[in-house]
Amino acid sequence: MTRAVVVPVLTIDGPSGSGKGTVSRLVAERLGWRLLDSGALYRAVGYAAGAAGLDLSDVDAVTRCAESTRIRFQPSVDGQDTRVLVNGHDATDELRTETAGAAASAIASIPSVRQALVDLQLGFRKAPGLVADGRDMGTVIFPDAAYKVFLTASAAERAKRRYKQLKEKGLSVTLSGLQREIEARDARDASRAVAPLKPAADAVLVDTTGMPIDEVVANVFAVVRP
Repeated sequence: MTRAVVVPVLTIDGPSGSGKGTVSRLVAERLGWRLLDSGALYRAVGYAAGAAGLDLSDVDAVTRCAESTRIRFQPSVDGQDTRVLVNGHDATDELRTETAGAAASAIASIPSVRQALVDLQLGFRKAPGLVADGRDMGTVIFPDAAYKVFLTASAAERAKRRYKQLKEKGLSVTLSGLQREIEARDARDASRAVAPLKPAADAVLVDTTGMPIDEVVANVFAVVRP
């Protein structure tokens, strides 16, 4: 009998602004593995719900939205970016806004929404390997992952990073306001009953406060290639 080949998975979890998105992409490129941006899935559902005029507190309606929303990741024309198509619409830029992030955090606390997205996330596990970026990748979605990392950073540091990103896009934001939003989201994500934000027991913790991105990547890469 042929033994099934287990596709290796590296989970990179952490709060908003910890650097997991950038780090996950760089590590996946270096390993030649697939990449799952699970946060984009929740943002996509939040976006679809908003576009349909749904009340995000309407559990049944939002769950139906999660079950029916078509989400597709597509490389950009220049190959430098990944576009996210939601029900056929390129919603990439909308999904990067603070509004989309808040909507994602709100619906992520709904158990039936999370369940609706489980199979979609598991489907990303294909050869030669997967780097899964999110908040519950190592604890809920891929608990059997061979490699697990949890990135963190101070709220002040994460607010500064987000402030820089948004100002570069020409958006009007305040550093103090962003920090309050980040702290509120941390509290929501950590206290929710289903899949709360926390490191897996076997995850390697990396505090990225004041750490250059290449050093963070090196720390993460060492987990897979010690």
